[in-house]
Amino acid sequence: MEKVLAPYLPENALVPAFELIKTHQVHLKIVNERATRHGDYRKSISGQHQITVNASLNKYRFLMTLIHEIAHLVAIEECGTNIRPHGIEWKMTFQRLMVPFIRPEIYPVQLLPLLAKHFRNPSASSDTDAALSIALKQYDENRTEVFFIYEVPLGSHFKIANGKIFKRGPLRVKRFECLEVSSGRMYTFKPNAEVELLSAYVQNKR
Repeated sequence: MEKVLAPYLPENALVPAFELIKTHQVHLKIVNERATRHGDYRKSISGQHQITVNASLNKYRFLMTLIHEIAHLVAIEECGTNIRPHGIEWKMTFQRLMVPFIRPEIYPVQLLPLLAKHFRNPSASSDTDAALSIALKQYDENRTEVFFIYEVPLGSHFKIANGKIFKRGPLRVKRFECLEVSSGRMYTFKPNAEVELLSAYVQNKR
């Protein structure tokens, strides 16, 4: 299992992460990318603990996702099945399991203050923490066709996953105001929303 995990985790996280997997008897599956989630945890009818994590994640996000899902398992084992999925029991468990990994031997120094801030009160998804999400994304491979909203020039057009096309407007407090082209309705986007830039769309409309 360590050899299987090696390409997906920071080198110095491999042994402690593997120990958590062994201790809690996790059946880990590394799967093709799913757009809606980075990973998940479930307990099978037979009682087996199964965790899946997206293979496409960079090493730093893969580690966070793996510990996130193990925290679900541990929180349920320690506190019972009636707890909320991302309630206080899970948050405290996630903090406890993740803190040993938040060190410069594992994470790049520039990520450490963002991780420390995030783990004061971890959220159900790191994607809701715009600053951390943007910082983690810098370590992704093959970002050529994907942009964050904040990278899209003012007035340029972009497309989201469902195919709708927008024109980027100004930043309003912490979100970007954008016009949906087909309906004329205004929507707001977080800075770390991932979109496809449509430079060709602008040229074709001229």
